[in-house]
Amino acid sequence: MNLKISKKMLIATSILLLPMMATAEDMGLMRVDSTTIDDRFESKRGEPSNISVISGEKVEKAHAENIKQVLDTIPGVTAELQSQDSLKIHIRGVENQRFMGEKPGVAVVIDGVPVFERTGRVNINMDDIESIKVIKGGASYLFGDDALAGAVIITTKRGAKMAGGQLSAEAGSFGYVRGAARAGFATDKVSGHVQVSRRDADSYYAQGQYKADYLNGKLQYYASDTSDLTFGWEVAQRLKDSHGTVDGVTQAAIDPTSVNSSDYARHYNVDLGKFYLTYANDISETSNMMLNIYQFSDHTMYWSAPVSFDAARNPVTDVNAYKNGNDYHQMQRGIKGEWRESSETLGWMGAIDLRDNSYRSKVTYLQDFRNSSSFAPWNVLYTAGTITADNNTRERMYAVYGELKYRLLEGLTVTANGRYDHIRLGYDDYLPASTAPKLSKNFNVGSWRGGITYDISDSVSLYSNVSTGFRAPTITQLFAGRMSLTGNVAANPDLKPEQAYNYEIGLRGKLDMIGGLDWDIAAFQIDRNDFILNVAGQYATPAGGALSDQYQNIGGMRNRGVEASVKSDQDQLFSMDAAYTFLDAKFTQYDNFNLLKGNPYGVFTLTPYNNSGHSVPRVPRHKLFMAARINPVKGLTVTTEMNAQTSYFADEINQEKIGGHAIFDLIANYDFSTGSNNAIEWTLFGRVDNVLDRTYYNSARGYRDGNGDNIYDAEDLSIVVNAGRRYTTGISATF
Repeated sequence: MNLKISKKMLIATSILLLPMMATAEDMGLMRVDSTTIDDRFESKRGEPSNISVISGEKVEKAHAENIKQVLDTIPGVTAELQSQDSLKIHIRGVENQRFMGEKPGVAVVIDGVPVFERTGRVNINMDDIESIKVIKGGASYLFGDDALAGAVIITTKRGAKMAGGQLSAEAGSFGYVRGAARAGFATDKVSGHVQVSRRDADSYYAQGQYKADYLNGKLQYYASDTSDLTFGWEVAQRLKDSHGTVDGVTQAAIDPTSVNSSDYARHYNVDLGKFYLTYANDISETSNMMLNIYQFSDHTMYWSAPVSFDAARNPVTDVNAYKNGNDYHQMQRGIKGEWRESSETLGWMGAIDLRDNSYRSKVTYLQDFRNSSSFAPWNVLYTAGTITADNNTRERMYAVYGELKYRLLEGLTVTANGRYDHIRLGYDDYLPASTAPKLSKNFNVGSWRGGITYDISDSVSLYSNVSTGFRAPTITQLFAGRMSLTGNVAANPDLKPEQAYNYEIGLRGKLDMIGGLDWDIAAFQIDRNDFILNVAGQYATPAGGALSDQYQNIGGMRNRGVEASVKSDQDQLFSMDAAYTFLDAKFTQYDNFNLLKGNPYGVFTLTPYNNSGHSVPRVPRHKLFMAARINPVKGLTVTTEMNAQTSYFADEINQEKIGGHAIFDLIANYDFSTGSNNAIEWTLFGRVDNVLDRTYYNSARGYRDGNGDNIYDAEDLSIVVNAGRRYTTGISATF
């Protein structure tokens, strides 16, 4: 399949379709639905971007162990499972090419709180989801930094419907157990609830145990008939070990649980805290005001870098021997306010977004070690207790944003968005020998979206938009050469923010069949400019001693494709969902990548590659999700799901290809009531993932000669093997 999309084609098609105007019903007031605070505005009507919404009811019926199993139902979205239920979310192939640690290129917002955790991963409490909304395309016009390819907005449960109680329990393969309890109340003026839950598993993978404890709740005060104040909180403690990485295809076949290997980072101890206060007031039929104050904290401690040789130069076989003890403490605080007005032809929203974030990192050697068995002078002794990093990065953002909707003609709506961010980055290094104790850099960045929607009929709408996304350079990219005494990467304070331009055109509508079908199809193109890369390649540095490398705005990407989805009413005797993605992701500029062969601490060679024109790794060209449900008797729902994708490359040089796969899942839910007036509602469920027990890789990455044999091939890939067939069953009672 060959897909050719250009900016001119998308814009021209939108213009040519405008004359296809037919009389549409009166749409009433022109309202602005976009928000970064709350989910009370959910209408797709008049929305010029491709969006998807998953209800909390659908999340509950999926009985998923992690949010990846839910996001797989949305075209254009991929979630890379890092460890158990910690994952990175990707939209339209953006950031699948990175190795580890970088931001995902997607804004993740929970209850108005922009959540960014260590290395861009996100931990989501599956027991507290009210809805999930995904905006695809550049979304910095609403969310600011790093919304290159879209945003995932999660709203948690609240309100009077949470009154009463609920108890639930689950058990499954590899020692998986989950328990949750909730209690709530509701009066005319106040409602609230508290929920406690635990997820625990031994894991399929060696050293892969994890435990997650959550305590969360809401307190909502109805100040008047039109206003309310909501306080929400969640605290979590998560203990987890490695995610099962193996080295090469041979070990993947004979040791898929990674008994005989050590992950680069493991033994995570994570404390999370999220607190927010939201005030909302429908001042009149045409006016609304919302204010959100929040704090999100992430305190993560973990080990990194396995020890290969001890102080006496002897090989180390202890799987718990690691070089670095990492102590990372992140604090995000902010205030957001939105005001919206509506009229018969015009709607507008004006807003502010103020953020104060800090990222404190401290790294200490855990034991004595050397990097080689060599007696050469360069093979120095590193001693336990040495502090190798102690720094704090400050990030302050001051932004204004807004939206204007105008009904140009009956059924034709024009939308314009704009946002302006002033970003201040600061860096403090507390090491005595630091050459850069204080560093700073400011950026001013504008983002925008322009779009149209046209109601071709009462049931079919055309939408199209051009939108932008950006990512500001990091402190490391700006000042690497000043921050490290031993590094050889020159500083470049003149770096510009990366930019992404999204072009999109689509049709959405409804069909009166199978109880009603909602469908959506869109074609898109994302061009990334000023992509920040190291001039010597991402992962390997030429020998030379002095400052020979530098981060520069020298990369580019183009991701283009088609997304299609169909959904029907789940309450019918038979219902179905389908989501298809065609995605062609290529590097448009990637001139210098160095592949390392040999021992990085001894004798090695670097082979240069020009990856321009290569496919972005870990992006399958075709991805298909299908679900079929049947309700044979009252209360019983049986669902079969299929997740299929084609092959992809594991590396930037496009040498190692990973085959595609098709996986089938089976889910059964049975709901019934007992007690006086059927006051107790019961749910029994069973779920089987990967029913046919197919073997495939969750992820595969290649970037150098990992085993040091001077040959780069499939034996050098870093692989996570899927756990195979898994069972889960459970029961819940709501009263």
